[in-house]
Amino acid sequence: MQVTVETINPVARKISIEIPAEQVDAEIEKVYTGIQKKAKLQGFRPGKAPMQLIRRTYSDAMRDEVMRRFYEQTLFKALDEHKIDPVDTPTIEWGALEQGSPFKYSAQVEIVPEITLKDYTGLAVTKEKYRLNPESIEGEIKRMQENMAQLIPVDEDSAVENGHVLTVDYTFSVEGHPEEDTHAEDAPVEVGANRLMPGLEEQLIGMKCGDTKEIRVTLPEGYRNPDVAGKEGVFQITLKEIKRKELPELDDEFAQQFGEYETMEELREKMIEYHQKQESERIENDLHDRIIKALIEKNPLDVPRALVKGQLEYMLENLKTRLKSQRMTIEMMGLDDDGFRERFRASAEEKVKGGLLLTALVEKENITVSDEDLAQRYEKIADGNNDMLGQIKEYYSSNRKAQSALAAEIKEAKAIRFLVDNAVITEVEPAELKAA
Repeated sequence: MQVTVETINPVARKISIEIPAEQVDAEIEKVYTGIQKKAKLQGFRPGKAPMQLIRRTYSDAMRDEVMRRFYEQTLFKALDEHKIDPVDTPTIEWGALEQGSPFKYSAQVEIVPEITLKDYTGLAVTKEKYRLNPESIEGEIKRMQENMAQLIPVDEDSAVENGHVLTVDYTFSVEGHPEEDTHAEDAPVEVGANRLMPGLEEQLIGMKCGDTKEIRVTLPEGYRNPDVAGKEGVFQITLKEIKRKELPELDDEFAQQFGEYETMEELREKMIEYHQKQESERIENDLHDRIIKALIEKNPLDVPRALVKGQLEYMLENLKTRLKSQRMTIEMMGLDDDGFRERFRASAEEKVKGGLLLTALVEKENITVSDEDLAQRYEKIADGNNDMLGQIKEYYSSNRKAQSALAAEIKEAKAIRFLVDNAVITEVEPAELKAA
């Protein structure tokens, strides 16, 4: 067997394999003999059909079987000998299989690129200063008030107003694009929440229960299907129910509904504390994103398409899960699966690059995970629940794969901490950061 390896690019290799003619002939005869023993041809008992007839009848089956055997016998051996570790299924180009001639085929594979880290200390990044925004606190309390609101059916002759919560049946279409046709029953709509297509919610105002209305909207730029962005979409909407929100008073009684508070003042103090913690985490996560971006800029690299594809699918499923918990879909955001992949491909590629560079940093700086690191992470996952803590420890102790994945997360977090500790960080005001 002859093997040659060609470098297509930093993340792709082509492995060409040639199997000598004598080995090809031996394998063909072996396969034909196996077929003859099992073949059931009219006029012959099983295993008694003449070989000449077997060759004429089963040549395609023989070819498929011999190619499969050579693939299994040679490709993985060649990859191992040349220390090539594919990140996805190889793409095969088959040569002709003929008796008396060598058999040639090639496999193209994607691999993780070789990474030589440089300039990863002293990265210059900006960090947002924490500033308490009283409007954010009041906004959060307002959301809590909204969540505690009761939905009260309106009078039969009442019309839709801003703030009403509706139940509707609808169909949607775009002329000349039947792939856009959709419909739904008992769909919830909060008028004024601006969660639907621009221009749709406003046109619901004034409708009454039982009304059916045709509503035309211009599909926005960035719509899930670029072919129809800017074109007119048509909704046929039947209004089935109107409810109004009745908000509770923001008084001490309201605060007491959340358990540990006696007054609104106590609730606000806790909200400020919570806001500071949440904002500090957000700022820290933003800093991490910025420092990884700076690392990528200093260490540009190509990444396998297969890894980007996998990251995109993970991001898509994660979004669908979060939206489902809110009784929403990506279609309600003006996207579909392909539209999501197109819009967020660059983001997925950046995440893959960052992940590979952090893995290289872990190896270069010999970053390890101790039993204490694992114990601290178990406690963080348990979040103060001692009964849950025991179950978490048992799960990871008995599941090597899960523990390895958790250890990889901890190593990555340590690598980011290393970058932060060795970076040149400039704190700036929130407004200055947004303007940059």
